[in-house]
Amino acid sequence: MPTYDYQCTGCRSHVEARHAIGAAPPPCDNCGEELRRILLQAPAMHGFSARGREAAARSLPECGNGCRCCP
Repeated sequence: MPTYDYQCTGCRSHVEARHAIGAAPPPCDNCGEELRRILLQAPAMHGFSARGREAAARSLPECGNGCRCCP
């Protein structure tokens, strides 16, 4: 079963849960409120797709060197 990262909508705590892909998230252990799935890191990729992703990431300008967020 995959592991998912969640953040509680009530107390804002981070929770890690393992369950089937189609299953609903469990309630928060601390307060019982609903959990919202968050992405803490990109899923691991191997092989040809990973090489393409890494090349694309290297081709992006770094912050301050022509990126959209810096004038």
